Amino acid sequence: MRLLHLHRPHLLLDLARRRLPSGSWPAGPVVLGGKPWSNGSVLDADPVARSLGVRRGMPLGSAHRLAPEATFLDADPEADRAELEAAFERLTGYSPAVAGTSEPSDVAFGLLEAQVDGLEGLWGPEPVMVERIATALEAPLAGVARAGIAGTRFAATVAALAAEAGALVSVPPGAEAEFLAPLSASLLTPDPEIRARLRRFGLRRIGQVAELAASALVARFGEEGARIGSRSRGQEIDAFRPRRAPERLLLGLPIEPAVAELEAIRFVLHRLAIALGESLAARGLAAERGRLRLVLDLAFAPRGTAPELAVDTRFPEPTADPAAIERLLLARLEREPPPAAVARLELELSGASPAAGQQLPLFVPQAVHGARLAWQLARLALTYGEDRIRRVELLDPEAPLPERRWTWREVGAP
Repeated sequence: MRLLHLHRPHLLLDLARRRLPSGSWPAGPVVLGGKPWSNGSVLDADPVARSLGVRRGMPLGSAHRLAPEATFLDADPEADRAELEAAFERLTGYSPAVAGTSEPSDVAFGLLEAQVDGLEGLWGPEPVMVERIATALEAPLAGVARAGIAGTRFAATVAALAAEAGALVSVPPGAEAEFLAPLSASLLTPDPEIRARLRRFGLRRIGQVAELAASALVARFGEEGARIGSRSRGQEIDAFRPRRAPERLLLGLPIEPAVAELEAIRFVLHRLAIALGESLAARGLAAERGRLRLVLDLAFAPRGTAPELAVDTRFPEPTADPAAIERLLLARLEREPPPAAVARLELELSGASPAAGQQLPLFVPQAVHGARLAWQLARLALTYGEDRIRRVELLDPEAPLPERRWTWREVGAP
């Protein structure tokens, strides 16, 4: 799996600065979260306040004792939440699976995650894709985010933290442990006590922690020792969970200029099928249905032509195979060609569920051909008509009359 993490440090402070009239931002230390006498905690602070010891999460009264000359601003959680939800909405236009929180009080506010498996065919190589995404999110995020890509959530977060604003740090597949080895061991855990103990033991680099046996880390640090050991070796311990259930995946691409030839439409469909198929396969899912939506260019179309054309099909079995999805939808499109040039193509895969494995018998090498036959019959039915393709079903092999031993069934009939 390839995960993209976009990080906007001190996003709450930047959003508050943007809401104030130009030139009205106070000088000197600034603390965001409320008045010092209110029963709240610090949500963010500017560099001057942080240099005085003000930290996120501390009581506002404690922050006032550290920086009595600071300006304390009230937060606007509803506006902040709306801005981040807008960022997530734009991110879903590039990836079918995104994760993150829009709750301003959460320490992860300002960190957006997206699964980018198979998206290179749509948006280009990783640097180009990230540049497009960062540009699209610049407005709701009040600036350009830092970006990191890796195979685990921890490595992707560290890569984003290590990146400069507007830059990308990409960890090659399988190189998470090598990337993390020279970095500070304090990144492995948010627990300050365990960080201090790691320093006392002389474990200042993640690579030093990775060299220790898992049993030794558990003996010294308990359950957290097992977690920091796995993180240091580049192993995934926190599963990626999208914000929306992956039962429906949708991606679309504009076609400029609009085209009417099926071969050109097939090229775009091929890219969409690969992106969604690999996204499903990376999470061990398979889709039951496919829907192709074509937005038509009516400039030279006959009067009364509908502006859209939708092609729906149910797969013979749940699948994440891009080639099978492409072939079946293209066969249905050949049967119902678009009446005008196509300006936009959208592919939706729905009914996603965990892909089922298949137990292969030891002495029957042709066992997997049943699924292939179902796909071939579905394509033949689309080509020649569903009423012209039949299959034989045995009813009673011992029946005295031959015509009662079998019957014809439609391809799609159970």
